[in-house]
Amino acid sequence: MSAVATLTRPVRVGKIPHAGLLLVLVGIIVFASVRTDSFLTPNNLLNVARQVSVVAVIAAGLTLLMVAGGMDFSMGGNVAVTTAVAAQMLSHGYATWLTLLVSIGLSIAVGLVNGVVVTFTNVAPFVATLATATLLDGVALLVINGMSISIDEHLSGLGSGTTLGLPNLVFVAAAVLAVVAFVMRYTSFGRDAFAIGGNEDVARLSGITVARDKLVLYGLAGALSGLAGIMLLSRLAASSPGTGGLQLQLTAVAAVVIGGTSLAGGKGTIGGTILGVLLLGVVANVLNLLQISSYYQQISVGAVLLIAAIANLLQSSRKR
Repeated sequence: MSAVATLTRPVRVGKIPHAGLLLVLVGIIVFASVRTDSFLTPNNLLNVARQVSVVAVIAAGLTLLMVAGGMDFSMGGNVAVTTAVAAQMLSHGYATWLTLLVSIGLSIAVGLVNGVVVTFTNVAPFVATLATATLLDGVALLVINGMSISIDEHLSGLGSGTTLGLPNLVFVAAAVLAVVAFVMRYTSFGRDAFAIGGNEDVARLSGITVARDKLVLYGLAGALSGLAGIMLLSRLAASSPGTGGLQLQLTAVAAVVIGGTSLAGGKGTIGGTILGVLLLGVVANVLNLLQISSYYQQISVGAVLLIAAIANLLQSSRKR
């Protein structure tokens, strides 16, 4: 076929990656633009960008972990503990660098504990990490004693600062997403993660160090949870009961699943995850602008997650 014919051939929507998700996102943006004048204002768009940045960092780690057949429902709880510990340390006068080191070190330790339990026992990742999530939510409340702990102007440069007109949080999230995407596509570790998610036994027989890789993956999930916790604390300037936790976790899981990452492992892309994060962020923002009860936001996340999970399962069934 000639080059001219190739260039003039019409592009089929079905061949565009995540075309359906893109259409839904564009449709919601158009709807929001028509229904409210404040949606496309710079302040609102910057606010959406700040909000989705935290979810994007969690979702990036979760995408890589789920590709390998894992799951971590404790990342939201890990965020809650990170914000609580960091807020207490900063409010008591500890240096920012020490606070960051201790908080993220703690979050990595939590991730490694999850990895050890999942890797060296027969406990399912869902059960193990859900138990950890419940434990961490309680620990976070104990650390702040059920009160709101303010950090004043600490971390304000990260939470409210901008560079080239964009929030600094966006640059942090973009860097994390870029690194994870590179790892998944261009490194042997990323390829091994896909292999483990596809068939763990075959991956082990192929010479892949499955146990080591799974520990690294859970440790990385913990590290990104800690980073997300610092980002959230910098944006809110305080740690309060309910900061992070299960709601944040479910939003991240929904974004990853909506983006096409397989619940069974072996399939997933950061591009799809980004679209999933943006979709949920825009939906939440539109509900707020239209002054619709926040309860409907939880309903929408749950409904979208259920629909995405069913679609994910049906797509996997067709390929068998």
